[in-house]
Amino acid sequence: MDKAMRYLSDGRVEIIEQNVSDPGAGEVQVMGGACGICSWDVATGKLGDQMHPMAPPGHEGVGRVSKVGVGVSDYKEGDRVAGGGFATTRNLSVNRVHRIPQSDLPDEYWIVEPVSCAVTGIDHCQIQAGHSLVVIGCGFMGLLILQGLLHYPLDRLIVIDVVQSRLDLAKQFGVREVYNAADMDGDALAKELKAQDIDVVVDTSGSQPGLDMATNIVKRGGRINLFGWMKGKTATFDPTKWHLGGFTVVNSAPGSKVRETFGPAIRLIHEGVFDLKPLVTHKSTLDDYPDLMQKLVKGDPDYIKGVVMLG
Repeated sequence: MDKAMRYLSDGRVEIIEQNVSDPGAGEVQVMGGACGICSWDVATGKLGDQMHPMAPPGHEGVGRVSKVGVGVSDYKEGDRVAGGGFATTRNLSVNRVHRIPQSDLPDEYWIVEPVSCAVTGIDHCQIQAGHSLVVIGCGFMGLLILQGLLHYPLDRLIVIDVVQSRLDLAKQFGVREVYNAADMDGDALAKELKAQDIDVVVDTSGSQPGLDMATNIVKRGGRINLFGWMKGKTATFDPTKWHLGGFTVVNSAPGSKVRETFGPAIRLIHEGVFDLKPLVTHKSTLDDYPDLMQKLVKGDPDYIKGVVMLG
């Protein structure tokens, strides 16, 4: 019997059994592999149906093709592909899967979907050689974006976060300038950075303080790249600061992509530009996912990225 999951209205994770039919025309059947846990999943686990919309049952999957449907010629049994969610067996349209090249890298480090989002986030920075960038927030997505930005010819790359261990990891990746906002006066930090002609601020924090900091440090005529999702109905900004600042504000959520990003993400993982090995901190089986979610909802200071193994 195949297994999958669903979120209940109170946020609990329920594991369900299901029979998966053969793939239809234009579909492939994908088995096993892994699926990443998104911050959307954690928010749903915390808020239940108060999270609008609730997360789908996984969207960061990877696995191997076990069957192909009628009319499918580009995929064969055994191909490893990105696609699908928290299910041991799933039928997917060929338009929703992306082939992964031959690689010894385990499935849990081939979580392609968030890397494709990071590619979109970097695209919207519109980087020019010699730019100075600040990244606010170095959780999983912020650290992915940093990995990509470190390959650009930047004048300066600065990181702000409130968790020292994540800043330490950013430094291990090669970031020279980091600031722990939890240990500093926010106004003094903003004033210091405002004087340094910051061309682009990427806010991956998904928080009101992150948006406020971005507003206060970007140079006049610069760019604020809103990557992080504030999971709520309202956010605020100072319209006078935005008007007088003359900066551009862009939303680099996945729906804003300017090109197909799964292909570049797969190539860059394969080439080692994006490396998930130091970022995946928690793994579980699908059966153990409800227990892991309860731990994540309560908060785990060591958590960066979780992956559910489906094989």
